[in-house]
Amino acid sequence: MGKYFYLTTTLPYVNAEPHIGFALEIVHADILARYHVLLGDEVFFNTGTDEHGIKIYRKAQEEGKDPQAYTDKYAGKFRSLKEKLNLYPDLHFIRTTDPHHKSAAQEFWRRCKASGDIERKLYKTKYCIGCELEKTDSELVDGKCPIHPNLEVEVREEENYFFRFSKYQKPLLDMYMRRPDFVVPDFRFNEIKKFVEAGLEDFSISRLKSKMPWGVPVPDDPEHVMYVWFDALINYTSTLGWPSSAKASEGKPDDLFTKFWGTKEHPNAIQMAGKDQIRQQAAMWQAMLMSAELPPTKQIVIHGFITVGGEKMSKSLGNVIDPIAIVDEYGADALRYYLARHVHPFEDSDFTMGKFKEAYNADLANGVGNVVARVMQLSEANGVVTVITDRRLPASFTDFLNRYDMGEACGFVQDSVRRLDQKINEEESFKVIKKDVDIGKVMIQFYVQEIRRIAQMLAPIMPAASKSILNAVKQNKKPENLFPRKE
Repeated sequence: MGKYFYLTTTLPYVNAEPHIGFALEIVHADILARYHVLLGDEVFFNTGTDEHGIKIYRKAQEEGKDPQAYTDKYAGKFRSLKEKLNLYPDLHFIRTTDPHHKSAAQEFWRRCKASGDIERKLYKTKYCIGCELEKTDSELVDGKCPIHPNLEVEVREEENYFFRFSKYQKPLLDMYMRRPDFVVPDFRFNEIKKFVEAGLEDFSISRLKSKMPWGVPVPDDPEHVMYVWFDALINYTSTLGWPSSAKASEGKPDDLFTKFWGTKEHPNAIQMAGKDQIRQQAAMWQAMLMSAELPPTKQIVIHGFITVGGEKMSKSLGNVIDPIAIVDEYGADALRYYLARHVHPFEDSDFTMGKFKEAYNADLANGVGNVVARVMQLSEANGVVTVITDRRLPASFTDFLNRYDMGEACGFVQDSVRRLDQKINEEESFKVIKKDVDIGKVMIQFYVQEIRRIAQMLAPIMPAASKSILNAVKQNKKPENLFPRKE
């Protein structure tokens, strides 16, 4: 019997075109969502766009546009990834400018305030616009943020609302101790534990509307709007209809929030995020959930960056890679495969088009595409009828995906392809069938069964190719060239 499976990416800022870094996160998440569908689970898969904050406001001003019109334009570009990257058909897309999300953020604020965790005070801080985060001197290198070295760190002094983050040091550490698999991988978990152990400072959760009007209004104070991170994090619950869905059903099992987010005793939500967001996701957001008296996240999966020539992608360096251009030339499945197989699930990975083309030809054109063509040509030419028997996904394959290791899962598929290719070469069934039709057909039937098994494993990774292979098996017909070789 299937389970309820909730998975969300972070929400990218809509201040630039979608780049391959976010494509990595959404593709890895999509593979997991599709995998859990295969397991028979009921899946709620969430992504969307983060549309408030000073970066968005200034970008809109630079282009002479109303902030809403500006965000509408870029949100459409991110929404188009669903089709371009062939994402899960029922993918839910939330915008932080959605009316329901804004009302949910305001209710969340009220609950944190009722818990005594929101207070107003004067503060002076150093602030990185790129991260939309306050920075301590120890986090800066030569006075600049190491993640955004091309941006000047701003010094801000004003009266804002603060969240009592310091109150949650012990509750967070207690939760980390109870949940040894809360953050994956372990070295990222150790990173956030050290951060919390060092002591927590309350953080600002509002901005003066007179200085930055683009945000969710603070309840009962028209002079302030919510700080972008406080607002954006709440999308993970508002996407499920919270608080109205939970309230309407009074927490009964049939409401979306309880089913998919889970309960305090049995949390259910899986979050995927980049390594630059571990503080927000694994500490700030968890403290906010505690304050609002909501269940914590079940698990947070942290991935690394895609680098280019060893450097982080940035528009100023001119090394940003456009995933859409790759899809337009090679197809969505080729990019999905590369991001799964050749980009490490947890550490930084370097990307070049040379590496991509090499992997495309070796693994896809000369690999799975060639083997499928060989097997189905043999089967079609010899009129072989294969009785298809259902088999479960191999345990090794599922174990890799259960551990979020897409690279090893793809490696297992490639090993299956290589073994089958070698078996075909060694057995020479095309010669055997001329001498003994029955033995030759048994050989080919085995090959077809193996092709089908490979297609089943490829379903979450390369859904279009998987569908083509399964259709070819069903029709006993060699498919059109799945992955034409590129020179």
